[in-house]
Amino acid sequence: MANFSKSNVPQFSVDIYQNEFLPEGGREVNAIVTVTSTGGGTTGGLPLATHRPGDVPGSSAGAPGAAVVIMVDCSGSMDYPPTKMRSAREATAAAIDTIRDGVAFAVVAGTHQAKEVYPANGGLAVADPATRHQAKEALRRLGSGGGTAIGSWLRLANRLLSTSEVSIRHGILLTDGRNEHEKPEQLRAALESCAGRFTCDARGVGTDWEVKELTGIASALLGTVDIVADPSGLEADFRRMMETAMGKEVADVALRVWTPQGAEIQYVKQVAPTVEDLTTRRTEAGPRAGDYPTGSWGDESRDYHVNVVVPAAGVGQEMLAARISLVLPQPDGTPRVLGQGLVRALWTDDMAASTRINPQVAHYTGQAELAQVIQQGLEARKQGDLDSATAKLGRAVQLASASGNDDTAKLLAKVVDVVDAVTGTVRLKARVADADEMTLETRSTKTVRVKK
Repeated sequence: MANFSKSNVPQFSVDIYQNEFLPEGGREVNAIVTVTSTGGGTTGGLPLATHRPGDVPGSSAGAPGAAVVIMVDCSGSMDYPPTKMRSAREATAAAIDTIRDGVAFAVVAGTHQAKEVYPANGGLAVADPATRHQAKEALRRLGSGGGTAIGSWLRLANRLLSTSEVSIRHGILLTDGRNEHEKPEQLRAALESCAGRFTCDARGVGTDWEVKELTGIASALLGTVDIVADPSGLEADFRRMMETAMGKEVADVALRVWTPQGAEIQYVKQVAPTVEDLTTRRTEAGPRAGDYPTGSWGDESRDYHVNVVVPAAGVGQEMLAARISLVLPQPDGTPRVLGQGLVRALWTDDMAASTRINPQVAHYTGQAELAQVIQQGLEARKQGDLDSATAKLGRAVQLASASGNDDTAKLLAKVVDVVDAVTGTVRLKARVADADEMTLETRSTKTVRVKK
C-alpha cells in the first residue's frame, strides 16, 4: 500500500487484494484494487466559505475551485401531473441552497433547445446569499412546453462550465421523458464533446423516460443515475446530490495501469459502489501504461477489478504482473502520483495455493454477474422470452442472496416471486409496476462490499 498527502488535497491509499499464486503455465491474474480518499472534507459537511473580492470565480476559501450547472427538464410533459414541475422547481431551489459560497453555478431550462435561466449572461454566477436568492427567484418563472433534446442541454452546460477556471466541474440533469427531439447520434456526439470536461449526475422522474438513455449519459460523464418515481422525492434527492458534489476535492484522477512486456490487460472495471466497465476508455500513458478515468473524488472509497494475462512461466518463477498508480495531471503535463500498489504473479506446484480464489475477487465477479443477469432478464421479459427471463432473474436472486446484496434482493422481489433464494428458484410476477421494473434496471449496477 502507498499513499500521498498534501495540504488541501485528500490523502489517497491503494490496497491490492489478490491470490498471486498461479499453476505452472497459468496466465490469468485477477486483482481487486481498493482506492480510498480521506481528509478532503466529508460530503455534505463542508461549511460555507465567504467569497472575497479578488478570489477566483468558482473557488472558495480553503477549497479547490468548483462549478456546477443544474439542467431542468421543462418540456411539455413536465406539466403532467402539475406537481412534477413544481417539485422540480423546489428540488432545484434546495440544490441551490446547498451550493457553497464561492462556487460558480448556473441553471439551464431544457426543452427541444437549451436556455440559460440564471444568471442568463452566457456565464456563471458566484454563489453567495444574494445570487442564491436571485437564482431561486428566476426559478419561479420556469414553465413547461416544447420537446426534449438532452444533447443541447449538455452542450450548453459544457459551454457555461468552460467559462470558469476551476478544477471541479459538475452537472445535474433531470428529465421525465425520452430524448425524442434529436437523433441518437446527436446525443452521442454531445456526450463525446463533454466527456472529460465535466461529470454529471442524471435523474429520471416518473416512468416515461428511457433507462438505457440516462444510464448511458451518467456512464459517459462518470456520474450517478437513479429513478425518482414520485416527484415528491426530488427535493431530498437533489439536496443529497449537491452535497456530494460539494464534497469533491480532486478532479480528473486516473487509474494508471502499467504491465510488463508480453502482458495484456483484459479488462479494468469499477466494481464498487457500482459496476462500470472502463476498459474501452483507456488512453495511452507511455510505454506499456494506460490511464483509466475515475472522475472526481471527495471522502470515499471505490473498488476496481483488474484482469491481466501474463506470459506463462514455470514453477518458482515470479513477476510483477501490473503496477497500479493513482495519478493526477499537473499544469506542466507531469502526473502527480497519489498512491500506488503492485499486482504479482508467482508460479507454484501447490494445487491448494494456486486454486484458492481470493474472497474479494470472487465477491466482485459475482456482483458483476448480478448486474449483467438482471439486465438480461429484464430485456428477455420485455421481449416475451419468459423462460430466459425466469432463469436469468432466478440467478440474480441467487447471487444477491449469496453476496448479502439485500437492497437488490428487495427490488428483485417486486419483479419475481422467490420460491428459494439459495437455489435461485423463482416465478415471474404476472403484473409488475413500471416504477418497480425501472428501479431494478436503474439500480442493477449498485454493489455491496465484501462481508467482513
